[in-house]
Amino acid sequence: MSPALDYFTNANVGAQSQNERARRVVDLHSSSSVSDWSDSSDDQEVYHNPRLDPANFLEGPLSHNPATRLRQMLARPGIVVAPGICDGISARCALEAGFTCMYQSGAATTASRLGQPDLAIATLNDFVGAAQMVCSLDPSTPVIADADTGFGGPAMLARTVTQYARAGVAALHIEDQVQTKRCGHLLGKQVVSREEFLTRVRAAVLARDAIPGGSDFVIIARTDSAQVLGMDEAVARLKLAAKAGADVCFIEGVRNKELLESTVAALAPKPVLVNVISGGLTPSFTSSEAEAMGAKIIIFSLVSCVAMVHAVRTAMQSLKKTGTDFSSAQGMEPKAFFKVMGLDDIVEFDARAGGSAFDAI
Repeated sequence: MSPALDYFTNANVGAQSQNERARRVVDLHSSSSVSDWSDSSDDQEVYHNPRLDPANFLEGPLSHNPATRLRQMLARPGIVVAPGICDGISARCALEAGFTCMYQSGAATTASRLGQPDLAIATLNDFVGAAQMVCSLDPSTPVIADADTGFGGPAMLARTVTQYARAGVAALHIEDQVQTKRCGHLLGKQVVSREEFLTRVRAAVLARDAIPGGSDFVIIARTDSAQVLGMDEAVARLKLAAKAGADVCFIEGVRNKELLESTVAALAPKPVLVNVISGGLTPSFTSSEAEAMGAKIIIFSLVSCVAMVHAVRTAMQSLKKTGTDFSSAQGMEPKAFFKVMGLDDIVEFDARAGGSAFDAI
């Protein structure tokens, strides 16, 4: 798929017809949703949902609902630090370390589940299956999940939102790459037109607002256009995405401190997410540095799977050379390993229920 020719204006026939289609979709959902788009001075519909106003999440104890909890974290002081996890082991280690939010990286999920690079190979089912497992480990801890391009058109994107929410995910991010996407820190990216990107955002918002009971699920709009069309276009796209209902804005590949600070200022008051990958396009900002620059969420997408590659490589090479795994185990016997995986919780639960299967273990 090639990018559309016109990235820079909504005042064309295609955009007008796209806007009309969006209005019709909103009309169809108006009877069952509190969301609304109203006309703004530049003819773009501006999304409004008073229930999701950040002011509503400033006070009170943190919710056990992960999406509501994430909104509370976004509304209150402090940056949200979400380490990238790739499987159950990495998620358990993140929880053990005390992290209060986790990030299900698309690249890490593709690598861990399929052994493949981040080149649009994983499907919706791969991502949802991973999310169901991760979110079940501590259902109150918010998980932000990569959703790539949404895996199809508006109807498929709506299915993606619904499936993620049912899996227990607190937030997802949707990007503006073409369907045959690649990791945001690789070269050669292509992006769709502004209007196609906004259609994806609108579809995600409509799907979230159609969830019965009023979902707090967080929609994050991601643009990869900075490396294709420049930072000005990337910021412009996210401003439009915010008007279309995105709760958080995410520019992939911010190359320096000044650009991050100017992006935060341009998109205020919308929260900004920054993605740090060692050796990637974005400098290796620390969480405190990113917070000082105004970012509200920082994700470290490959922190677990890259570390895992180093550790497993070393263990395998040691086993091949020595014929034993004694040194790579570093004294961790099976019971200690299972404790990291939640052994004590299961033993305690079994005993509370009157079971005796794990009296000795």
